[in-house]
Amino acid sequence: MRASDAERERVAEVLREAVAEGRLQMEEFEQRLDATYKARTHVELEPLVRDLPAPGGGAVAPVVAGQRPRTGSLARWSDRVGRPATSGGGFALYGGFRRQGNWTIGRVFTAFAMWGGGHIDLREANFEAREVVIRCFTIMGGIHVTVPPDLNVDVRGIGLMGAFRERTRDEAIPAPDAPRVRVTGLALMGGVGVERKRSRAEKQRERDAERQRLSDAERQRLSDAERRPRLEKGDGDRP
Repeated sequence: MRASDAERERVAEVLREAVAEGRLQMEEFEQRLDATYKARTHVELEPLVRDLPAPGGGAVAPVVAGQRPRTGSLARWSDRVGRPATSGGGFALYGGFRRQGNWTIGRVFTAFAMWGGGHIDLREANFEAREVVIRCFTIMGGIHVTVPPDLNVDVRGIGLMGAFRERTRDEAIPAPDAPRVRVTGLALMGGVGVERKRSRAEKQRERDAERQRLSDAERQRLSDAERRPRLEKGDGDRP
């Protein structure tokens, strides 16, 4: 059976998670990744992940249709909205809280930090609703919200001897179908920061895609170099 681009990408994602967990060394990861993008059939793909678990643990990772649906930043925005909430708030008193990875934020998320801090990461998150409100209240503490560059975000908090700040590390281009998140609340002698930043997995996918484009260009260059002498001899059309 011929392999599709989606199946090759699923195998690449399994390999990326395996190297992140220490199951593969970087050299072996690069070899398998290169073989993944060169594979044309399921027979070529299956050995590359036969000894690896599916993302999140469990059985050996499948490569054909029927693998579990993509979640987090791997899924389209339409697939990330409308899921049951797994968290509706965070509390930190002389300590901290963290929400990150593959989780689902409620339509209203209330965060409180007093003499402590919290981190809310939405880059791999799913959303209970298309409109989400994050209410941040901090007293002599701090709350940090990290969002992907293509998410619609509106920051309208109040700072009293404190501040609400928005920072863009990567170019912000909100997607029309992305959820809208409103960050509001009060920072008293503390701070709330909102940062637009791509996830590590997304950056890795972009590097893999660029590496593949360079490999394709190099193969084309070598192919042209091999054909040029034959064309100069006038036998380019001979079998």
